[in-house]
Amino acid sequence: MNFLQEIFTQLEAAPDTTFLQELRDGRIVSVTGSELMELVRKAQSFLAAQRLKKGDRCALLAHNSIRWVAMDLAVMAEGLIVVPLYGRQAPEELVVMMKDCAPALICCGDTELRDGIVENWDEAPPQFVFDQIFDRPGSSAATVKLDDSDAVTIIYTSGTSGEAKGVVLNAGNISHMLGCTSARLDLLMENKNKAGQDRVFHYLPFCFAGSWIMLLTCLLRRSLLTLNTDLSRLAKDMRAAAPDYFLNVPALLERMRKAVDEQLANTGGLALTIYSHAQRAWLRKQAGYGGSIWLSVARALIFPTIRKKMIGSNLKALICGSAPLNVETQLYFMMLGIPVLQVYGLTETTAICTMDDPRHIEPGRVGPAISGIEMKLGESEEIIVRGPNIFPGYWKRPEETAKTLRDGWFHTGDQGEVNEAGN
Repeated sequence: MNFLQEIFTQLEAAPDTTFLQELRDGRIVSVTGSELMELVRKAQSFLAAQRLKKGDRCALLAHNSIRWVAMDLAVMAEGLIVVPLYGRQAPEELVVMMKDCAPALICCGDTELRDGIVENWDEAPPQFVFDQIFDRPGSSAATVKLDDSDAVTIIYTSGTSGEAKGVVLNAGNISHMLGCTSARLDLLMENKNKAGQDRVFHYLPFCFAGSWIMLLTCLLRRSLLTLNTDLSRLAKDMRAAAPDYFLNVPALLERMRKAVDEQLANTGGLALTIYSHAQRAWLRKQAGYGGSIWLSVARALIFPTIRKKMIGSNLKALICGSAPLNVETQLYFMMLGIPVLQVYGLTETTAICTMDDPRHIEPGRVGPAISGIEMKLGESEEIIVRGPNIFPGYWKRPEETAKTLRDGWFHTGDQGEVNEAGN
């Protein structure tokens, strides 16, 4: 059973369970397992009417939403290749990517996104907006026309060259990765949420590999995934979602840390005194000088309030990737009682090569290799990787593929180091 069949099985086995919810202008729009499957069937019915053939590309240009998820699942289920595109990127840049992969059709979240493409591409393939796609009866049953070797997505990434290349990922890549991510989250949530679903908050665009893998992992785990649809409401939505964990980039964690410092500086008084002394005591403890009464007081009186006001009272951990995280920032959140699990990977590695083990976090490092893959250092300490997570190649770029995939190893272009613990 491939990953898509497993996701459909989970949705059908929990028809009344809420899997996804959008926060829009303070309102909550949600779908259960059965409702999401109905949307998938509607999208499949639309795609079947277009008489596309297996392997045709379908561009998906939309902001995060429940219908984005349904469209994504339907495209893959029909044996087509989904090409997710970033809705905030300049239309002329998106057109370059689409000309490269030659989609049979373009599915847009709204008319504004569609018009941006049409204005920059006279010979664009047929375009449809979500209102057209989902305004139809669904097919009788969701089917999956997918083998492990079949390409399921082309994700465009500039990497270090600056030129966008289409990274092809197949069903086998995704199936392996979802097994790894779910197993690591099992360790995080062990004995912490037996009574219900994982609660996950999400704000990163699904068109990025790591964000997409988190989405699919949540569906597979029957998690409740809450989608932020307005970045200006990010802090409010984060607290409203009260997540157990969520995926981040370092820049957001830096902003969160700065906001706490500024708020306490403005408040002043005893809270600031305890907080400042506790921070210094924490740094001394990391240097091996033992604890302090200030830390104990802050953990009892200050840090729980910070955690609740910042993110909510349920948080078990933050997950962080996409760029190096300042070790001081990681230690800061650990001081507050919030572990930060680091992830390292590239789109070409199905987003992930390493993930922190929640039981053994080593600040400043990105954890051990995920299950089933090999990593080592090559010439000039370059990180090279092989395993079932490695992409089959770049779309129509055999020379570029040959440069990075050599003797079964993917050459990341990143330098690294590894310690005795494998981190």
